[in-house]
Parts: sequence; C-alpha cells; structure tokens
Amino acid sequence: MTSRLAAMAAGLLLLSGQAIAQVQMIIPWPAGGGTDIIGRLIQPVLAEELGLQLIIRNVGGATGTIGTAEVVRSKPDGTTLLLTSMAPYAIQPSFRANAPYRADQLIPVCLVAEAPATLMTPKTSGIRTVADIAARAKAAPGQLPYASGGVGGLGHLAMTGMTRALGIEMNHVPFRGSGDSVLAMQSGTVLMLTAEANLVQQYGLHAIAVFAERRSADMPDAPTMREQGHDLVFPLWTGLFAPAGTPDAVLDRLDGACARTLRTPSVVETMTRASHPIRYLDRAAFGTYARAEVAKYAELITASGLRQAD
Repeated sequence: MTSRLAAMAAGLLLLSGQAIAQVQMIIPWPAGGGTDIIGRLIQPVLAEELGLQLIIRNVGGATGTIGTAEVVRSKPDGTTLLLTSMAPYAIQPSFRANAPYRADQLIPVCLVAEAPATLMTPKTSGIRTVADIAARAKAAPGQLPYASGGVGGLGHLAMTGMTRALGIEMNHVPFRGSGDSVLAMQSGTVLMLTAEANLVQQYGLHAIAVFAERRSADMPDAPTMREQGHDLVFPLWTGLFAPAGTPDAVLDRLDGACARTLRTPSVVETMTRASHPIRYLDRAAFGTYARAEVAKYAELITASGLRQAD
C-alpha cells in the first residue's frame, strides 16, 4: 500500500474507532442500468484510491428511494455511500407525499457524470420534431403514449415540463427503469421516452431533442429544446453521497479519491466509450449545484400539481 493509501486508511480508522476494511456503495437501481454501469466502471479505481475494499450493492425499487433511505439510516462514518442518478435526491423528497427521507439528510461528496436527458423515439414512429409531438397530441388529447423509467423520475419530470410548455396532454406510461421503457417502445406500446443519451445509439432510436444548453458532441444532429423554441434544461447527473453527519475529514478524503479516480485514464476511456460523460465537481461545488437542483424540481412539482396524494 502506498503512503497515500495508508494515510487514507489510517484517517478513516481514527474517525471510526475501529479498523475499516470495507466500504459499501449502494446503488438504488437494478443492475444493468446507467447508474449501475457507472458504478462498476469507477469501482476498481475508487477502491484503490481509498485503499479499501469497495463493495457495490444494488438496492432498487420505488424510483430509487428504497436504497437511498437505507443510506440515510446508515452510520455516518464513511463506510456506507450512495451512488445515484439525480431523481432519488433531487426529485423524490418533493414528489412523494410521505418521502422516507429529506434531501438534507444526504451530503453531496462529488459529481461523477452528467449527460443531457434525451427525448427519443423509434425511427419507425414518424415523429421527428417537437412540433410533430404537439400536432399528434392535439389531435388526440391525453392519448399519445410516452414512457418513463418510473413515476417521479427525471424522464417523467422532463416530459411534464415539455407538455406544460407545449400546452398539451399526453398519456404517461411508467416502467421499472429505462431498459423496460425501451422494450415497450420497440413493441409499439409507447412512442417516446426521455432518458440517457446512450440508449439512442444502443437501440437504433431517433433523438428528437436534448434537454440541454447546447447540442451533444455525441449526437450533433439532435437539436436542443431551446432550438425548438422551449427553454427546458434537464441534465441527467450521477453523484456520490454520504449520510448527513459524516465527518468533514472523511468527506474530504472521499472527495479526493473521487477526483483522482475520474482523472485516471482507464476510467476516462471506459466512461467515454460507454457514453457516460465525466463531469467532476468537488463537494463544495456539487453541494451548491445539487441544492439548486432540489429547488428547481420542487418548483416544477408544485407548479404542475405532480406531488403524490397523501
């Protein structure tokens, strides 16, 4: 073990009061999804940087809230971490009538990746633009079906923002994750999905638009929603969190390990190949960013009347 890793382990040892040989990183989504892929790409290097064994546990269900609640309840000593996309942290505490935790019960450690939420459709649907969607929806109010990876997830919220901007009604059909949503699109059950951009190439779909400030380098032909006349920006981000009360010294060490991991060439290469663009923010900057995301979605949920009934 290098002196740096030994210092890391020693620091965690002193803060915990006992030797720590293992850290678990809970991913509150099923195996095989976007967050799970990111977790498994960074896990070997992050474990090396921590100088500890890092175990991934998938605890899916309830749009990420089951696994997230487990982290919130865990001991704040750096031995249980959460790697998640943004919905369980930024959306669910405002969306759920009886949310099992508050956003402030988690501490942002580092932002790991960010990609634009992408509105996609099968190439056979005949839908090519947002104007096409508006025309079809107005011809059959409340009937045009779109999928999401779960009620109250980013895909649901992004589509809600779009329907409000267009002044239309559509039929929301939620599924358990983006994988099931894509299968439903391929079978013709639904016509649209807003989710991770990498699904477009993976499944041969058409990208209608990206909910981003600028076009994606990976999909230069897909216009932004702004270009189609609607100022809608919904980034799909993934970050590392710890339970509230985790000591600053532990958080700093975790953040440092995260930064070094995301600079490691092998991680950069594999994340790029998997179409999960790295975006690192340290814990101070990520904290500011994450809290702004919580406020943004709380406002949208209130304005749309989307909050679950008691």
